[in-house]
Amino acid sequence: MHKKRLSISPAWVFRTDNGELFEPVLFRLLETIRDSGKLTAAAEAAGVSYRHAWNLLNRSSDVFGMPLVIMRKGHGTELSALGEKLLWADQRVKARLGPQIDSMASEFNDQIQQLLAGEHPVLRLHASHGYAVALLPEFSDRVEVNLQYRNPEEALTALNRGECDLASFHFPTCPERAREIMAHYQHQLAGKRFRLIRFVTRREGLMMRKDAPVKVHNLSELAASGLRFIGRDRHSGTRILFNLLLRQAGLTEKSINRSPQHEFTHTAVAAFVASGMADVGFGVEAAASQFNLDFVEMASEHYLLLCHEERLGQDNLSHLIELMRSQAFIDRIEHLPGYEPDSPGTITTFEQLLAGTG
Repeated sequence: MHKKRLSISPAWVFRTDNGELFEPVLFRLLETIRDSGKLTAAAEAAGVSYRHAWNLLNRSSDVFGMPLVIMRKGHGTELSALGEKLLWADQRVKARLGPQIDSMASEFNDQIQQLLAGEHPVLRLHASHGYAVALLPEFSDRVEVNLQYRNPEEALTALNRGECDLASFHFPTCPERAREIMAHYQHQLAGKRFRLIRFVTRREGLMMRKDAPVKVHNLSELAASGLRFIGRDRHSGTRILFNLLLRQAGLTEKSINRSPQHEFTHTAVAAFVASGMADVGFGVEAAASQFNLDFVEMASEHYLLLCHEERLGQDNLSHLIELMRSQAFIDRIEHLPGYEPDSPGTITTFEQLLAGTG
């Protein structure tokens, strides 16, 4: 089997009206200056000379008409307001596009595998964006996992069409909310002989900057505050969960001062809040932790893998289940903020899980 995999990485290209190009190393400089306060350390981390780093920052200042950094004798170097904005722009681009680019790379690698092997030698998983599911391709050695990020509707459609072997599905640990989620996807689930592979539970909730002057602790306070809110795209499972929680609190989407923009990953929501472009977001705790945000839990949910019953005998699926049950993998999950192992690899049904017997 062909084991080499290709990856795709985004990179900024700045071009002025005169055709002058800025090097992507600029962002590495800004990031290390923010963290260390030293241009010498930033140049070393970026792999360029001090002179080259200094010239790059000076040229950038000339183009923008204001400095990217502020140097004070005896106080080191710090980012200017413009430097902060540029660095946050870079981090938001990576947070927003990273999972989509990974999906494109995974799809391309799957096509290569088909050409070389003449069949599907990999396990095709279509899943909602999450931090635990992203570990599966990293840990897999006996089976290659082709992970593509899709919203729940897309993932279930692909599973029913035979375009993937597994789809993720997540719903609250609260049975009442879980039944509401299942009712939402009933047209995709009805009449199918699905089996669930238990995986993890994860916590979702509100995220805010630690230095925010106003903090909210529930959805009613969020609605009353008028704080700027950033959420997920309309077809994401997290958006559907958030709307259910609003309805439970007697609120509607119009009750929230929602940004007209929406994000496609938990990471992008957290980056949006951390950059100051919104006051509050909703997503998984791991994303809040990644950007050093405060987190208020609103719901806990099962994150499961779904497959057709007849696929359970496949060797590659058996290898994946064995991986999910391994102590090394479980230990890694336990280090993800807001995630907990949920009897990984146990086969069950929706009915058994809701009844507490699966």
